[in-house]
Amino acid sequence: MTDTPAVAPPELTHARILRMALPIVISNATVPLLGAVDTGVVGQLGQAAPIGAVGLGAVVLATLYWIFSFLRMGTSGLAAQAHGAGDEAERSAILLRSLLIGLAAGLCFILLQLPVIWATFRVAPASAEVEALTRTYLSIRIWGAPATIGLYAVTGWLVALERTRGILVLQLWMNGLNIGLDLLFVLGLGYGVGGVAVATLIAEWTGLALGLWLCRDAFGPVLAAARARLADAEAIRRMLGVNRDIMIRSVLLQGSFTAFVFLGAGFGDVTLAANQVLLQFLEVSAYALDGFAFAAEALVGQAVGARSVGRVRRASIMLGQWGAGGAALIALGIALFGPAVIDLISTAPEVRAEARAYLPWLVAAPLIGVASWIFDGIFIGATRTREMMQAIIVSVTLYGLALLLFVPLLGNHGLWAALAVLNAARGVTMALLYPRVERSAARV
Repeated sequence: MTDTPAVAPPELTHARILRMALPIVISNATVPLLGAVDTGVVGQLGQAAPIGAVGLGAVVLATLYWIFSFLRMGTSGLAAQAHGAGDEAERSAILLRSLLIGLAAGLCFILLQLPVIWATFRVAPASAEVEALTRTYLSIRIWGAPATIGLYAVTGWLVALERTRGILVLQLWMNGLNIGLDLLFVLGLGYGVGGVAVATLIAEWTGLALGLWLCRDAFGPVLAAARARLADAEAIRRMLGVNRDIMIRSVLLQGSFTAFVFLGAGFGDVTLAANQVLLQFLEVSAYALDGFAFAAEALVGQAVGARSVGRVRRASIMLGQWGAGGAALIALGIALFGPAVIDLISTAPEVRAEARAYLPWLVAAPLIGVASWIFDGIFIGATRTREMMQAIIVSVTLYGLALLLFVPLLGNHGLWAALAVLNAARGVTMALLYPRVERSAARV
């Protein structure tokens, strides 16, 4: 195979990267900001238990849902390659297959909600007050599972086609509605933790409806050809292989963050609440820099589909440069404004003091994690998912060893140090495996 693309794509420039990445940066940043608002709204109640309950409940659902994040990443990589190859029917068929999987998975969660809630408190025992509030939160939020998982497929498809403004519209709608309903239900009507859950549920289902409308051309004239491809054995085999690897990777990664929250709960309600406040900084960093990772999914995927090794390399270098610059700016922002943001999120003096003690870890987090986040996008675009799985297995092993070593010695500081080890190890292992990405575009 030569380095000549099958389909002549637009020129790869910094301007094109920014047109793709900036709407995603803005839209992704609103996701953890929503979590910060959820935390901040219940934080106005002046107690640690509601903050801990919302944080614990959100982490449990994120853990369950993120198992199916392969639908976003797998859809993005596969659809980008189909787009780069000029195969519109397969591009639409990929979306249809992913939506069917997502809706079925969500229905399973609804049917199994009682065992899920029971298991939550066996794995993460908390105080009686936190447990009661978390149970209320979970019993409401679980009804949004089909919408939330289905949106993974929608988002991945829009990323693949570089329709990042559509993603921005979708996120602004969902999170703007959610924030408005949070303020109404919790501060206006006094519904407490249950009000936060209902606000999110409404936003999830209306978001899915809007997302399907944004993907409406996948259901247009090409629909008949796409439906004929749904049962294509080779396409299904490839999709299952990609999704299997990403699912294993996602389970291990989300399990690592869940372990972080659960171990933090063992230090008491105040530390649990402080860690939840600080995790908002980490999520803002990751989601913002993921804007460039999402751009990598589309650009690298299209380059692989078009059989262009040179474009794969150029996209990877350019996106790495933008990611490093963004990480430095975010670290500076956290260092300068972090204490004020902590005070804004929580009114509890003990939670504020505890969160300030660990803030330096959050200043370092974007600088440590940026390589892993950008490489995620590169590997997803190239559908080198087996290598992603190998990298996370090595990284989680090192994370586990760090937990065993640092937590007994350093307490909650040790917990944050182990998380830094996890993110650093992910970046290093994927850097070592990167040459296989370029070989993806060189294969016949």
